[in-house]
Amino acid sequence: MPIPSRAELVDHLIETRISGEVATPRENNLAHYRHLANGDRNWWLGLELGDRWSDEQDVLAVMAERCGVIDDPEFRQGQDTIDPELTVAGLDRMAGRLRKAAEGGERVLFATGHPGALLDLHRRTAQAMREAGCEVVRIPGGLHADEGCVVQFADVAVFERGASLWHTHSPEPMSAILDGLDRAGRPQPDLVVADHGWAGRAGQRGLDSIGYADCNDPALFLGELEGTMQVTVPLDDHVTDPRFYEPMTAYLLHAAGLPGADRAY
Repeated sequence: MPIPSRAELVDHLIETRISGEVATPRENNLAHYRHLANGDRNWWLGLELGDRWSDEQDVLAVMAERCGVIDDPEFRQGQDTIDPELTVAGLDRMAGRLRKAAEGGERVLFATGHPGALLDLHRRTAQAMREAGCEVVRIPGGLHADEGCVVQFADVAVFERGASLWHTHSPEPMSAILDGLDRAGRPQPDLVVADHGWAGRAGQRGLDSIGYADCNDPALFLGELEGTMQVTVPLDDHVTDPRFYEPMTAYLLHAAGLPGADRAY
């Protein structure tokens, strides 16, 4: 299939509910914003936010601006939104950083806390970066975090527990990787492409970190605003079919000038 134009991608994002009227309800979004504002580190996604975001309404304002949720503080229940134009704008920013990495032959680490949805998106991006001359970081073996293991499938670091890959927001698996690289005397990544706490912890450690975040995960958007994250792309991070992300992947690789865009779906 042809690589989608910007307008075609926007239509696809809305149709598949990657953006537009997404599955996440307003009640869930506001609850997460409240948890973050109350200092619950489970919602900080590996970042250190201090007391800078202790007002839930300030968090909502940022999410309206950078993610496209409804900006009315009196809207408490119902369907919330992600602006597809902000999704595509985020992909364009991400493409710029990927292009820079490819031009410099950088070491790039890929990781996901959403293996049931985003694993193939990260895998295809990793493959394109390797073909462009980058080193895709191979994580050390024997890493443990959160009573499970940190492993790597198809060039993407994931969390495994009980012989299953887990959905996790925890930053501890990323800490295990970065600490493991140090112990092995290996260099840290030049760039991390991830989501959830994997992306946040990498940015907090001072690494260039770019990633994806849903409208109920405000921390990474705050991180980009503060400069800890380089890019945060707003999207629903677990739609009903992982293949729905394929046109988006093709658009991203094409915008970054990477090989394989026409093979992304």
